[in-house]
Amino acid sequence: MKIIVVGSGYVGLVTGACFAESGVNVVCVDVDAKKIQNLQNGVIPIYEPGLEELVVRNYEKKRLFFTTDISDGIEGVEVIFIAVGTPPGEDGSADMKHVLNVAKQIGQIITNHVVVVTKSTVPVGTSEKIRNTIQEELNKRKSNIKFDMASNPEFLKEGAAIEDFQKPERIVIGIDNEKTGEIMKRLYMPFVLNNHPILFMDIASAEITKYAANAMLATRISFINEIANLCDILGADINNVRKGIGSDSRIGSKFLYPGIGYGGSCFPKDVKALIKTAHDNGYELNVAKAVEQTNENQKNIIFNKMSEFFENNFKNKVIGMWGLSFKPKTDDIREASSLVLIEKLLLSGAKIKAYDPEAMQETKKLLGNKIEYAVDLYDAVNGVDAMALVTEWSEFHFPDLDLMSKIMKGKVIFDGRNIYDPVEIRKQGFVYFGIGRR
Repeated sequence: MKIIVVGSGYVGLVTGACFAESGVNVVCVDVDAKKIQNLQNGVIPIYEPGLEELVVRNYEKKRLFFTTDISDGIEGVEVIFIAVGTPPGEDGSADMKHVLNVAKQIGQIITNHVVVVTKSTVPVGTSEKIRNTIQEELNKRKSNIKFDMASNPEFLKEGAAIEDFQKPERIVIGIDNEKTGEIMKRLYMPFVLNNHPILFMDIASAEITKYAANAMLATRISFINEIANLCDILGADINNVRKGIGSDSRIGSKFLYPGIGYGGSCFPKDVKALIKTAHDNGYELNVAKAVEQTNENQKNIIFNKMSEFFENNFKNKVIGMWGLSFKPKTDDIREASSLVLIEKLLLSGAKIKAYDPEAMQETKKLLGNKIEYAVDLYDAVNGVDAMALVTEWSEFHFPDLDLMSKIMKGKVIFDGRNIYDPVEIRKQGFVYFGIGRR
C-alpha cells in the first residue's frame, strides 16, 4: 500500500513514520526544503522519544521518503493525509489556508482514485471545503477522476506519540461510504490486532470529536486548578481532595493534577477554535469559555505567589527556573506557562536562569538572550533568590537538597507542579510554595 502524508511536522512525521514501520510505503511532503533535507540526513525537527530511530530505520529501508513536491510520489497512491498546521487566528478560529492550499494541489495532480484524509485538527465542515476545492481543480482539468473524503483526527500525546499511534485507545474515522471505510480499515489493520477499536462515524462527527475530547481534558485541568486555588485560601490540601474525588469511578483520576495551566499545540488552540465554531453558528459554549479564562489566570499563579513573597519588589532578584517546555518529554514551548512567568518576571525587573533538558534551543529562538541558559539544573539555581519548578521532567523529581541549600542565595522553592513533599522540603530549611498545598 502507498500513501502520501502532506506536512512533516509533529503529527505528519509521527503518522508517516508509524505507517512506514507497519510496511506501508510512505511519501512525506513539506514545503520547507531545509526540513526535508535534514530529514533525508536523519536530522529530526522535533524532540519526540523514539521518533528518530523510527524515521532513520524506515528511510534506510526505503519505506519512508521525503520530498518538497507532492507530485513526486503520486503514482499509485491510495490515501493522501493532510497533516499541515491550522494555527489560531486572532479571533480564535483555525486558519485553513494551508489545508485548502494542499487540497488545491491534490486536485491538480491526482491520476487515480484516492481517499483524501484530514489528519489536521479542523472545524466541522472543513472536509466539504476540501472536497469542493479538489473538485474545482479537477473540473479545470476536465477530469472525471473520482476521490473520496475521510476525517481521521489524531489523539497523540507529545512525549508518548509513537506508543499512542501504535497502540491506540481508539481510532476515529469519519466516512460517507463503505468503500472508503474498507480502505481505511486495511491501512489501520496492523494497529488494531489487539482489539483496539476503529470507530467509524459520519465526517462531521469525527471532525468535532477531536475538539470535544481536548476541550473535556482542558476542562478537567482548569477545574482542578480552581479547586487547588480554593484549597490555598481555605488551608486544605489539594492532593487529598484529588484522591478523594478521583477514586470515584464516575470521575477517575486522570487529568486531575493541579499546576500552572495547560499549554502546547492542542488544548489552547482547540478550545479557542471550538468556542469560535459554536459562536459562528449562533451558540455560546459558556463552559469552554470559562475553561479558557481559568487557564489564562492559572498561568499567573506562580508569579502572584512570588510577588506576595517578595512584596512586589523584584529589583536585583535572580530566579532559577527548572523547565521551559509545556510538558515533559518534548521541546515544545507553544503556549507554555514558562513563557508567561518569564515575561512577567522580566517586566518586574527580575533576572532569570533557566534549565530544560530539551527545550532551551527552542526557547532561545524565541527569547534570545533575554534570560540566562544554565548548563544543568544546579547551575540554574546557583546564587538565585528563589527557584520555580515549571515542568516536571523526571530529573527534577529528586534534587540534591543539601547541595541546593549551599548554593542558593535564597532557600525558596515555588513548586508549580506539586512534585515535592512540602514536609521534606521544609525540613531542609526551605520555604515551600505549591499549588493548593498546606
